[in-house]
Amino acid sequence: MTHPSLLAAAALLGYLLGSIPFGLLLTRAAGLGDIRAIGSGNIGATNVLRTGHKALAAATLLLDAAKGAAGVVVGAYLAGVQGACVGGLAAVLGHLFPVWLGFKGGKGVATGFGVLLAAAPLAFLAAGAVWLAVAGLTRISSAGALAAFAAAPLFAYATSGWPSGLLALAVGALVWVRHAHNIRRLLAGTEPRIGGRQ
Repeated sequence: MTHPSLLAAAALLGYLLGSIPFGLLLTRAAGLGDIRAIGSGNIGATNVLRTGHKALAAATLLLDAAKGAAGVVVGAYLAGVQGACVGGLAAVLGHLFPVWLGFKGGKGVATGFGVLLAAAPLAFLAAGAVWLAVAGLTRISSAGALAAFAAAPLFAYATSGWPSGLLALAVGALVWVRHAHNIRRLLAGTEPRIGGRQ
């Protein structure tokens, strides 16, 4: 049985990794000011893209995904499979509710994909394909994300077993909760399309 202190360490380190606000740090370093005052006010890659700086958006996407993967890897090193799940989930929570920003963070899509990449690589590929298909058809990023994370638990369970399936389910639930406003706009037909401005 994994010692509770190791799981606690996995949770803390995962949270701290996830709470690094790369979108905010990169846009400030580029002299663009506070990303929270632009577009949707979100700190993630989609909102960074609204600044017109594709390279910064790509860097934000990669770094936000990397911190999710790092949470899983660090957790696994400390406490095996249980630690991987705890560290990955904590990384997503850190991104959503970073202590440095008054617990007001992003929506968890890139970080959630990073968690999938490290915990269930085949599920990551399958969920990524769902995102590409839905976002490509609708030209709406949030629609792709919601579809991908709805399907991810099934993919994760089928390819990596129940621990990864439960992790994907928890991450997917958080992503859906954080997209409540997007869901309302999708239902109303007012959700911004990829490349548009909010």
